[in-house]
Amino acid sequence: MRWFVSTAGVNVLDIYAEFTLLLVIACGLGLIGMLLKQPLIVAFIVAGIVVGPSALDLVNHHAPIALLASVGITVLLFVVGLKLDLHLIRHLGPVALATGLGQLLFTIVFGWGLGLVLGLEMIEAIYVAVALTFSSTIIVVKLLADKREIDSLHGRIAMGFLIVQDIAVVIAMMAMGSGGAAAADAGVFLIIAEIAMKLIIAIILVGLAMKFMLPYLLKQVGKSQELLLLFAIAWGTLLAASGEYFGFSKEVGAFLAGFSLASTSYREAIGARLTSLRDFLLLFFFIELGSALDMTTLGDAIAPAIVLSVFVLIGNPLIVMAIMGYMGYRKRTGFMAGLTVAQISEFSIIFIAMGISLGHIPQSALGLVTLVGLVTIAASTYMILYSRQLYNVFEPYLDVFERHKPFREIADTQSPDEIDYKGQVIVFGAGRYGEKYALKLADNNIRVIAVDFDPDVTRSLHHPNITMRYGDASDQEFIDSLPLSSAHAVVCTIPDIETQLMLIDALKQHKFKGKIVITAHQPGTRKELNQAGVDEIFVPLHDAADHAAEKMLEEIRKRA
Repeated sequence: MRWFVSTAGVNVLDIYAEFTLLLVIACGLGLIGMLLKQPLIVAFIVAGIVVGPSALDLVNHHAPIALLASVGITVLLFVVGLKLDLHLIRHLGPVALATGLGQLLFTIVFGWGLGLVLGLEMIEAIYVAVALTFSSTIIVVKLLADKREIDSLHGRIAMGFLIVQDIAVVIAMMAMGSGGAAAADAGVFLIIAEIAMKLIIAIILVGLAMKFMLPYLLKQVGKSQELLLLFAIAWGTLLAASGEYFGFSKEVGAFLAGFSLASTSYREAIGARLTSLRDFLLLFFFIELGSALDMTTLGDAIAPAIVLSVFVLIGNPLIVMAIMGYMGYRKRTGFMAGLTVAQISEFSIIFIAMGISLGHIPQSALGLVTLVGLVTIAASTYMILYSRQLYNVFEPYLDVFERHKPFREIADTQSPDEIDYKGQVIVFGAGRYGEKYALKLADNNIRVIAVDFDPDVTRSLHHPNITMRYGDASDQEFIDSLPLSSAHAVVCTIPDIETQLMLIDALKQHKFKGKIVITAHQPGTRKELNQAGVDEIFVPLHDAADHAAEKMLEEIRKRA
């Protein structure tokens, strides 16, 4: 057993066993979270509390966990920077900027006032208010992707103002890292000037690396996927360490490292490989967080945490709906986009932890924000998953958030050559299968109305016999606006069974007398669709395989 003992007298086998136990507990809690439809981050936070000193007290080797936690935060900020390429930032729409900045300002001002009312000190109230502004990009992207709403109008707008939030996170951390505890007594203008100067120098250095050094290095290391990943991690940790050395913070350096690679063709390959590593390493951040939580003080934080959670769950969506309604979007689009900011993020907890490490705020703030994180992330997950049902409940009360004519949404989503004519066939879903289906009908002089909730699709499909309409198959109001009385058939090629069933129900409520045709992308959904009263079911992969096999049989018979 001598191999397991280091020269420092630390039993490596004990550390290995401890890590194994931590991973098993986290895996078990993650499985429970998955069954409850909760994101992994909730399981990580709970795991940190469970293994901490206030519960099982399983963490004895703090140094390796702290190191992994630090690397995890570095990778997290690196991935954030990796997603913010210059092209994307230049093309942030006015609605993303207005909504993002408006929500930030609203949450900071009212959150700060609420914190003071709840008895927080001035600086602590400011920190907590800023922490409440950050929404979890990781959670929102995962939930929207699972619901296939990333390319919807509200999904794209949400991604836009989440990018604004991510930039705000970095600026806030940069201000903290540059100011530090010593700068707290300095003048505000002096701190701002110092931050601005450091930022300019950092941008110049990163810009030079992007132009002269990185293209050559990436060309060489890109020949090996393994070496590319290693280079990305090394580059991220190098700039993170350099950022801390030159008076910023590790987080800011890691963000700049990712940002420097965001405009390269290797971005997607690096990001795909780092995402799983990020999620794994963040576990150790929350384990370290749990070991720092004093559960004896959490009792006093329960009431303030409930108040702040209600503020985040209700206040943030309301301000998003108000801004989007004023800018000319429909109440439904504002509602769906607003739900994505009804939670705080892992950055909120990291931000508070940084404030504590700098000596700006007391340890109790960490417990308060962690409780708010658990409540809002858990609740908002269900709000996003069941957003359509929630909208149906609250829709009669949301007229105040919509202009008489939602001009901007009409301009953003309506095809410029759209005309109002009766469609013989209405096709929901203009993806690859739906597009080919619609074009085949149109080429045979069948007039088609093709519906999709991706604005780019509604502007890209052109045919004299096809009218493109932007809309959602689960939106009863939109379905009512279609010329169903003159349609021979409604075809749905959308793969989501829930959306299909909602469309079928809406057509029945409308007493649609035409033919209902649905594509079953999963074999197990055919029975459910038959029970719903569908006239005809296509199975794209099965039908394509049958067609290909028939052609092969024809060729074989000809040669026989």
